[in-house]
Amino acid sequence: MPSDQSTWLIAVPHDGDAEGLLPEITTKLSQLSRSSSSAVAELGIPCFKTGTLDTLIALSEELPKQDAFFTSVVAKTVEALRNLLNNDPAKLAQHIVVDERSVDDYLLRGWRWNEGRYNIQRSLRETVDLLNKEMASIDNTMKSRLNNYNLVKGSLVQMQRKKTGNLSVRSLVDVVSREHVVQDSEYLETCFVAVPNVLKKEWNSKYERLTSMIVPRSSMLIASDEEYSLFSVVLFKRVHDEYVQKCRENKFIVRDFVYSEESIAKEREDLSVADATEKELWTELLRVSRTNFSESFQILVHLKVLRLFVESVLRYGLPADYMGLAIKPDTRYVKKAFNILTSQLSYLAPRSGRSSKKHKGGNEEFVGEYQALLEQEFYDFVLYEVPWIIY
Repeated sequence: MPSDQSTWLIAVPHDGDAEGLLPEITTKLSQLSRSSSSAVAELGIPCFKTGTLDTLIALSEELPKQDAFFTSVVAKTVEALRNLLNNDPAKLAQHIVVDERSVDDYLLRGWRWNEGRYNIQRSLRETVDLLNKEMASIDNTMKSRLNNYNLVKGSLVQMQRKKTGNLSVRSLVDVVSREHVVQDSEYLETCFVAVPNVLKKEWNSKYERLTSMIVPRSSMLIASDEEYSLFSVVLFKRVHDEYVQKCRENKFIVRDFVYSEESIAKEREDLSVADATEKELWTELLRVSRTNFSESFQILVHLKVLRLFVESVLRYGLPADYMGLAIKPDTRYVKKAFNILTSQLSYLAPRSGRSSKKHKGGNEEFVGEYQALLEQEFYDFVLYEVPWIIY
């Protein structure tokens, strides 16, 4: 049975038996719930050039793989939009549109094959190749744009992370100012030490005696947070490494920070540039993702319709004139809806080849060659699904 999380696309021979089928199915399905009749709509299936039997069988084998690839591209595009919009359902609904219409409106409001873009006078193989080329281009574009955005976003996050955390790890650019530093001294330097708050008294009693050549009473409290206090201390440059080692032994953390107005200005400028670049790329990626969703979803549906046609020709033969239906079932009544379809379309059983599918032992060579086709879930009518990957 088809999924309850998809829209069903169905094809049947367009002959006398199909007359009145759409209103009959619509009426019976509407009786299951209060769903509107728009849940069932006609799906225009063109009369393509059928080509040879070998071509049709080859396409029938290839198209499921391409269908899976097309679906994955649409799904990845939706996921990109979801991430860009912080998974906000209202905003997502504004961007997951097909030619400025909702997905349901696109499928269930008189869908027609885009002949201006995919001329039905082309062979089936040419049309499939064109669809593949377009979807591959969308996939490559999305990968490239996403990669560029993620690199810039990652760099920005790394810069912003430096401004967070406790005083033992965060950037000191916005903590230390000019007056906290000994300037232009040949022998002296200022060292910045993050001291756990529980060791502040120990610091005040020890810092002058950790090594020689420490300027007495030079320790100054610069800032504090819940875990650490940042102190400055003035010492001779020649004992820097020894002082760092002694601090480490006493669980005091010497911060690797050298005050430089030029470096501070550059760091702030880099952050500003990264922030502006991220916003610009976010806006562009949102635009491209919205456009590519519309394009990729249309390409996916066109491939589904082409699959309907190929399978219908293989199953029902000529003339290649088929009627299509698009059905969005009520999730509460999926099994009942499918039973209605099965009952309404049971007249197709003699033409669908179901009996030959069941008795595969008669020609083992044929079975081996077309095993994939024979193992597909089989109904009296041709059915393919458009998964609700947008929800």
